[in-house]
Amino acid sequence: MSIPRLGFRGLISLQPRRVFRFRVTGQNLLPSLSHRRTQLPSRPQSQPKLARVTSFRGAAINDPEAIKRILDECRTIAVVGLSSQSFRPSHGVAAYMQRAGYRVIPVNPNETEVLEEKAYALLADVPERIDLVDVFRRPEEAGSAVDQAIAIGARAVWLQEGVIDYEAAQRAADAGLMVVMDRCWLKEHARRGKFSKQ
Repeated sequence: MSIPRLGFRGLISLQPRRVFRFRVTGQNLLPSLSHRRTQLPSRPQSQPKLARVTSFRGAAINDPEAIKRILDECRTIAVVGLSSQSFRPSHGVAAYMQRAGYRVIPVNPNETEVLEEKAYALLADVPERIDLVDVFRRPEEAGSAVDQAIAIGARAVWLQEGVIDYEAAQRAADAGLMVVMDRCWLKEHARRGKFSKQ
């Protein structure tokens, strides 16, 4: 039996089909497997929160018993940096304070009235006794508010989340004030189930 002679195309057609898998690299639309495994750079880590109780040169900061006393006993609260803009954290926390039955006094030179309360430029301008000074300021500006709190004889000072100034906290503790730093007043109050609208 004679074997037919195949041309070039016939030879190609008799070959088994092979699937070629291309390794795509660079800026092509389909990244290679190794590229998929490449981890993206992580976001910058925020400043770590303070431990539950921090001892700084002999001063206890964020002591649970001090937090309990502040929430139970400090009923008149001056909120330094309180804004009239409802989307600001200071506004939300202060409104919560009012609903929980606390007396809120705004301290902000850029405001005249917040939450239907007269605003004062400085803590020294407030004509009534203040139990707690709650600070919503940048860390580099918190020290001034703490010094004013000491000067007016406040019982406690509370630096909100992200507001960290060890030296200012030390000055307040040395003056006999209860000190909370890098904590949210609202979260601590809600966590203890202390809300009771009056």
